[in-house]
Amino acid sequence: MRSTRIAVSAAMLGVLGLPMLSATTASAAPSASTVRASSCSSLPPLPYEVHTKAVNIRSKATTKSTAVGVLYKSHRFSVAKKSGTWLYITDKTTGVKGWVSGTYVYRDVRMCLD
Repeated sequence: MRSTRIAVSAAMLGVLGLPMLSATTASAAPSASTVRASSCSSLPPLPYEVHTKAVNIRSKATTKSTAVGVLYKSHRFSVAKKSGTWLYITDKTTGVKGWVSGTYVYRDVRMCLD
C-alpha cells in the first residue's frame, strides 16, 4: 500500500515539474487596445422568465379577472406594456395575450463590463 502512495506522489510531482510558459509567449497575445468589444447597452433587452411553478395569464391586470392561459417555470416571453406591477404579454407559443403579475416573473439582466 505504501509503494502505491509513493508512485502516486511521484506521478504528481512529474506533472508539477512541467515547464511554465515564458513571458514572451504571453506577450504575443493582442493587447486590450487592439481588441474591440461591443457595448452591451446597444443589444436588445433580454426576455422575461417565469420564476415560480406557474403563473396565470389574465384578461385584465387584476387577480379577480378571468385566467386566459398559464405560463410555466422557465418560460420566456416579451412584454408589450406595463401597468403597475402587471405586464401585458403575448405568449408566442400559443398566441394568448393578457396580463401577468410581475411578482412571479423577472427579466434577465446583462452585466456590461465596458
